[in-house]
Amino acid sequence: QVQLVESGGGLVQPGGSLRLSCAASGFTFRNYAMSWYRQAPGKERELVAFILNTGGTVYADSVKGRFSASRDNGQNTVYLQMNSLKPEDTAVYYCNVKWGRIVSETKDYWGQGTQVTVSS
Repeated sequence: QVQLVESGGGLVQPGGSLRLSCAASGFTFRNYAMSWYRQAPGKERELVAFILNTGGTVYADSVKGRFSASRDNGQNTVYLQMNSLKPEDTAVYYCNVKWGRIVSETKDYWGQGTQVTVSS
């Protein structure tokens, strides 16, 4: 079955950096785009970064120039490098893949999330 396991969150001061990892299993990782989302308290979950299976990326305007997504298809892992962190980046960060054995069965799969807190 599809499993996504995030790690790397923590407490960091404003201006600091963190690198999140998401280890994937249960599907052919190299064939699928992956996404990072975040959800702050009282807010809806929002897309942060999207990375194609080929490595192309798209970012939310709020993180452009500060966050960078990458992937290692040999390790079945996707990363989110977060620099110049701001208090408003505080949220639970989730890894996501849209997968199904056949197209009509495609659905969202989520990891358990990792907490990122930016505070002095």
